[in-house]
Amino acid sequence: MMRDKRWSRDHIAEITKYALSFAAVMLIGAVLIGIQGENPVTAIAAIFQGSLGSGKAIGNSIRWSIPCVLSGISAAVAFKSGVNNLGIEGQMYCGALCAAMVGYMIHLPAGIHVAVSILAGAVAGLLYALIPALMRMFLKINEMVVTLMMNYIAVLATEYITIRLISLSAVANPLSVETPVIDESAALPVLLAGTKANAGIFIAVLTVVVIAWVYKYTIKGYELKQVGENPHFSKIGGINVKKTFASIFLISGFIGGMCGAVEVTGAYKKFTASFAGTLGWDGIMIARIAKNKPFAVLVVSFLWGILKAGSLQMERVTNINRLTVTLIQAIFVLFITVDYEKVFELFSSRKKKRVAVEGGKAHV
Repeated sequence: MMRDKRWSRDHIAEITKYALSFAAVMLIGAVLIGIQGENPVTAIAAIFQGSLGSGKAIGNSIRWSIPCVLSGISAAVAFKSGVNNLGIEGQMYCGALCAAMVGYMIHLPAGIHVAVSILAGAVAGLLYALIPALMRMFLKINEMVVTLMMNYIAVLATEYITIRLISLSAVANPLSVETPVIDESAALPVLLAGTKANAGIFIAVLTVVVIAWVYKYTIKGYELKQVGENPHFSKIGGINVKKTFASIFLISGFIGGMCGAVEVTGAYKKFTASFAGTLGWDGIMIARIAKNKPFAVLVVSFLWGILKAGSLQMERVTNINRLTVTLIQAIFVLFITVDYEKVFELFSSRKKKRVAVEGGKAHV
């Protein structure tokens, strides 16, 4: 009974935290929009119109939700197990380029071709994640720094490969740094005509379901969680911490690479330099908001996709830059990640000390 009451109390506190954070962010967002000379109500209406107002709008929301789900679950796998993988963006670029190369250089039957392209991209992301994993395991180098710097290496390296080895015309025209279009057999089916919503959404949802199942029902999932929560205890309990740590990195990198591959085979149909924008960081923010819970990642990702699709419409019908929405999203993450209980305890302890000091002076 006591356990149930505590469970209920914790969940109420969590819901209250989300609700208050959302209200505060909406207020800040209204101020930011007002500063730019626009009506906040008009801007919000444009967001919903651009994301849910029509079949095409819904298709655009689905399109943007796909990479959000995959990058979010990639980050959640890492963070849930205590690995600071900030290199999802770099793993996406490696996966995207490999998927594009397989998509136009190799000719296979439909169905098989798209599967091979996505698998090639996922493996590329896995191999790129192996580098920081080995550096952490054997050289004790902080993976946060390594993965962060490897993002830049991946972005520039894939662009260089595209220019020098694939798209020689890009040397003369820097705006065309892209590979040839992939074969139709390597492309994911379109779900809604006139949009880029594609079958990648099923891959994304299936990935979330598999990860949730692994963590909840398998011994390996238990080991992954234990290594993240207490590596020393895991080692005493007989878990091979190094091997498990490496597997965490590789799973996260595999999903990150798959995210890039799905973007190429589903939305772009080719690799384009700087295609990802902020998708890698979106995944990290989504995982933080969702507390690294797989199904929560799914829900938050769909909301994120709605905001992304809606922000494009907002930019078209108002003078507000869509980066305003990105800023609001980042502020929301900050509000969610603050430990208000510790902040309250800090102020309470300071108040008690001040009262004690003043009481001591009065007594003297």
